[in-house]
Amino acid sequence: MYLVQAEEVKHLVNSWVEKETCGLIKNILNSVERSTQLILANALYFKGEWSSPFDAFLTRNYDFYLLNSSSIQVPFMTSNKDQYISVFDGFKVLELPYQQARNQSWEKRLSFSMYIFLPDAIDGLPALVERAGSEPGFLDRYVPSRRVEVGEFRIPKFKFEYNIEAREALQSLGLVSLFGPSGGLGEMVSNSFPLFVSRIVHKSFIEVDEKGTEAAAATVFCTAPGSSCIPRVKVVIDFVADHPFLFVIRENATGMVEFIGHVLNPSVHA
Repeated sequence: MYLVQAEEVKHLVNSWVEKETCGLIKNILNSVERSTQLILANALYFKGEWSSPFDAFLTRNYDFYLLNSSSIQVPFMTSNKDQYISVFDGFKVLELPYQQARNQSWEKRLSFSMYIFLPDAIDGLPALVERAGSEPGFLDRYVPSRRVEVGEFRIPKFKFEYNIEAREALQSLGLVSLFGPSGGLGEMVSNSFPLFVSRIVHKSFIEVDEKGTEAAAATVFCTAPGSSCIPRVKVVIDFVADHPFLFVIRENATGMVEFIGHVLNPSVHA
């Protein structure tokens, strides 16, 4: 299908992704193989303002501790307002709600939040990620239920872009058949050639600052022919995200996860 149109198709896909992500993700495809029969692409763009924005005047540099035990100075945001925080065994969770937005197709308001899962130990992120991935319902179970008074409260600003060729990672997780002649994609086209996925390219971008969050993600599939409970008492909780943590952006009514990732070094932008 793309024997003589590889460059044209690459430009078409890249232009579509760039438009759908408001310019945040560019050139997701570096090339298109001439044997490519089908390209499946999706893109997601999110921009949300905090329901309680941070005061940029209060932002200060503090130490952020890396997994290798060294530290760097990065800008931290802070606030003296009550926050949605819960404390669990080995980690804390902070919910930062975004201003509600109306979905025109659903005719209802959507409620998004960013959740920061902060391990107690400076090097506790790998164990926390493993637990989140292996424990069913983790993201639904460990969420704050109410606002609490905060003592020391700081979270870092961060911005990064990430891209990956996801084929090997998915195969290591057991998703093998999709990448072989028996991938089951033949019904998507009218010809008799069996189709399988030859490449999966994913690229994402996120920026978190005092005003809110801007994020985008895009994935391209290229196919080829085959051959806690907290007592209701007044408590003051510290939440200082000065070491690697997990973050999630999701819609609260449906539980749908829009973005998930971790921050290892807030000073690394790409």
